[in-house]
Amino acid sequence: MPEFRMIDCGDVTLRCAIEGSGPLAIMVHGFPESWYSWRHQIAPIAAAGFTACAIDVRGYGGSDKPPRVEDYTLEKIAGDLVGLADALSPGEPVVLIGHDWGAPIVWNTAFTRPDRIRAVAGLSVPFAGAPLRPFTEVFREHFTSQGRFFYQEYFQEPGVAEAEAEADPRRFVETMMYSISGDVPPGNYWDKPAGATFLQDLPVPQGVPWLSEADLDYYAGEFGASGFRGPLNRYRNHERDFEWLKPWQGKQLEQPCLFIGGTRDPATTLFGAVTDPVAMMRMFAPRVEGHVLDGVGHWTQQERPEEVNALLIDWLKRL
Repeated sequence: MPEFRMIDCGDVTLRCAIEGSGPLAIMVHGFPESWYSWRHQIAPIAAAGFTACAIDVRGYGGSDKPPRVEDYTLEKIAGDLVGLADALSPGEPVVLIGHDWGAPIVWNTAFTRPDRIRAVAGLSVPFAGAPLRPFTEVFREHFTSQGRFFYQEYFQEPGVAEAEAEADPRRFVETMMYSISGDVPPGNYWDKPAGATFLQDLPVPQGVPWLSEADLDYYAGEFGASGFRGPLNRYRNHERDFEWLKPWQGKQLEQPCLFIGGTRDPATTLFGAVTDPVAMMRMFAPRVEGHVLDGVGHWTQQERPEEVNALLIDWLKRL
């Protein structure tokens, strides 16, 4: 088991699961997850000669949970990672690895702080450069204005999604994970009208080999204790994130990059907007190495830990 440490990152204190010694590799999870989402990666990355550090993002688990929506901007969370790097690896550039929301977090931390980040890996969500308009405008044009449900629109009003998720955290996590995994039968589960709830019409979870009862118990315990307010506030900052990243429009991410996606992950194709995410990424991150794993859904490193570990460790050793 890794050692759990509370690290003062400047603005907040983060709970970190740490193992190994050597160059620092920070792992950043997505929604609805925790440091535990990297449970299969921590020991192998440590054994490869790195200090493996999987965090609870602010708002999650054992980390600080500031109260305001604006406490969850990309700028602030990127600042947490820089503060963590300064605390654990002062003066030495570090490696970032992120999944789901963790991928945009690590891409943009590396993008805006190349002095502190020497290489970056993102799982599930490719890097598409600094946005040209807030993502709220994009999903409202393509979904909300057409009378179609989009989960991030549902997450916008504080309190609504929190009430649904907190009514039964275990059911919420299990249903969400199953619904966009590589194990769910094909279907248009998310094609529902605006005004629907998140869980409405999603398939009843069937057992999957990569998500045990003990895993679900852990996630349920974390969210039962911490709630969903902080995690959902991340989705309520698209306009602030857009304003922060404006100065980087037209620039490229210059560090070595690794991308790993899945053929059954809607985020890998940016909800169908791109057919070849790796080719798209090369326009914005010319030093990217990319892999799209057949049959893998959204939960990349949990669904196929051995394949993901092999790709990650090979890349890390070549840095």
